[in-house]
Amino acid sequence: NNTLIFSFLLAAGLSFPSADPNSTIYFSGIEFKVIGRGNSDRHFIWIHGDEKTAEMALNYHMKHYPGKAFFIKSEEREVFVSGVMVDPNRIFSRKGAASALRKFKTDWETSALTASLDRLDEDREKFLEKLLPKNGGLLIAVHNNFRGYNVSKEIPNSRLQSIKPQQNPRDFIICTDQSDYSKLASGPFNVILQDEMADDEDGSLSWAALRKGVRYINIETRLGWLGQQKKMLKFVEERLRKSGLNQESATDVSGGAGLDPQ
Repeated sequence: NNTLIFSFLLAAGLSFPSADPNSTIYFSGIEFKVIGRGNSDRHFIWIHGDEKTAEMALNYHMKHYPGKAFFIKSEEREVFVSGVMVDPNRIFSRKGAASALRKFKTDWETSALTASLDRLDEDREKFLEKLLPKNGGLLIAVHNNFRGYNVSKEIPNSRLQSIKPQQNPRDFIICTDQSDYSKLASGPFNVILQDEMADDEDGSLSWAALRKGVRYINIETRLGWLGQQKKMLKFVEERLRKSGLNQESATDVSGGAGLDPQ
């Protein structure tokens, strides 16, 4: 019966998506839907509303693995903050937020810009307190690209790289923790390590996580390549299990690609 099924799911560490009224949170007016499933130190975020493949991949992933996922409530890449359209992944530092606010509004009065940045500073800390996992947990972001962006753009800010010739350069994984990088680099996908703050940090979430000492991974794929992003999410999830390296073969995870010796 339903009671037995529900008890089995709880015993397995899984749960149905949360119906808690607090499952919607805000960051300076930006709305996020929060879905919780089971008990896990894994948090996930989809932050660009036009990257629909990433949204679908994360929705699929959350049906099969425990964790907490944050989904932006937007259909567009940019959102309104302080009455100005901004990229929500460029406001996770005061420096990045200042650049983002000036991008579409160049005639800010100094006092108004300062007040907006002060509000963002306060709201950012409250949001990160809920978003970032505690006790060594992992935050995984999912992104798509469709404007020529590829892993080569990130290499100048990377300390280590494992680039696979058989993989498309627009599909890659960014890590901010060297232990995570070491476990993922031997797999079939492009992986880079960014564990040192960049002088020109742009206000993205990855730098905020690094600054606060939180493990962060970005899983980036081409828009429309849903199967690839699902495989990469599964690979990261299972390779980084606390119980040790995933014993599943790279062929099972990557759909035919063998382990690269790098």
